Amino acid sequence: MNRSLTALFAAFEASLVVAIGIAIPLAPLTILWGVQYGFAVDWSTFWRTAVDVWLVGHGVDVRVQLAPEVATSLGLAGADAAFTLTIAALGFALLTVLLGIRAGSRVAETRFRLLGEFVAVTTFAILSLFASLSAVDSLARPSLVQGALFPTMVFGAGVIIGSVRMRRRIKDDAGSSLRDWFNDWPPTLRAITAVSLRGGLSVAAAITAIAALVLAAMFAINFATVVSLYEGLHTEVLGGVTLTVAQIAVLPNLVIWTASWLVGPGFSIGAGSTVSPLATQLGPIPALPIFGALPTGEFAFGFVALAIPIAAGFLVAVTMREWFAHELPGTTTAREIVAAGAGIGVIAGVVLALLAAASSGAAGPGRLELVGPDPLSVFVWAATGTGLAAIGGFFAANVNSSPRPTAESSRTTGTAAPDSSR
Repeated sequence: MNRSLTALFAAFEASLVVAIGIAIPLAPLTILWGVQYGFAVDWSTFWRTAVDVWLVGHGVDVRVQLAPEVATSLGLAGADAAFTLTIAALGFALLTVLLGIRAGSRVAETRFRLLGEFVAVTTFAILSLFASLSAVDSLARPSLVQGALFPTMVFGAGVIIGSVRMRRRIKDDAGSSLRDWFNDWPPTLRAITAVSLRGGLSVAAAITAIAALVLAAMFAINFATVVSLYEGLHTEVLGGVTLTVAQIAVLPNLVIWTASWLVGPGFSIGAGSTVSPLATQLGPIPALPIFGALPTGEFAFGFVALAIPIAAGFLVAVTMREWFAHELPGTTTAREIVAAGAGIGVIAGVVLALLAAASSGAAGPGRLELVGPDPLSVFVWAATGTGLAAIGGFFAANVNSSPRPTAESSRTTGTAAPDSSR
């Protein structure tokens, strides 16, 4: 594939990602335009709505002014005033990342990888800007700068991940200078940094996976409540499908909220509300069926949830003990163990706090301007709990039980270094 075909192929991949993302909300809205409104309403209204939904899904701020009749029907104080929608429906961002990984992998297979990546990201940025410009309206105005940058950054991250994965698969040496720079670090610092990154990411992934299972269990337990909320909205079949698509888009947000709930600080749905393992205090909230899975009242066994991140930090440290001991030169000291365990806690806390920040924001007028977990609280709780648990896991695994001679001392004595697992 020559340069021109590579550029054309990359531009097509980027265009396809934008088209798929906007088509997901646009398809049911277009059907609604024909079935319920009989093609009488200007279709551009539904186009702007679909683009706004796609932009919000990537964290773009949208300034909203509700129509008077809609503001009155909500029954929320301050609903008639303009507000900025800042919460991200992360399902769209997740889809863009996955499609970006696919595009990056395909471009990396060509001879002109860097050209393809540049054209793909540039094309995506141009289309994202044009989509943002087309969505500008007196009732909903997205930030044009964010509309061009935020979706592009999400797509670019996916392209980089896909490209790196493909280069590693085909054994491309690109990026070896970075590895060489890391390998030049002092062995102790290199080992502590590596175990902190691997362990912290593993802990964050484990907590998020468990949060997804807990959320699924809550939906199963509260299925009757969810169904009754659907029935109470009196939506037609098409309206129910549209509402379901919208709720699927915020499912990643709910998984992150559940992870914050497991860590300890929980989350809020409106100013003055709290949903945590030990207590739940909710004010008036939108009657969305997805909220029917939320716990209500006192949770007598909430302390069990707090043990999950602690167990994750402990088990990850135990699992990584042999690898950590093997990477360190000589005998592992208590200070190195504490540093590695604390590093795992800090990395896990940073990852979960970033996820919390991405999943929170303003979801409506009035008290709904504060929705989601507090990132700083999530970081403090996660870093403290998982860090202490990781330190305990390293000590419980007896990681420094036996000194290990270095490679040079083994060659001098003519003996092999003992197995670090003994």
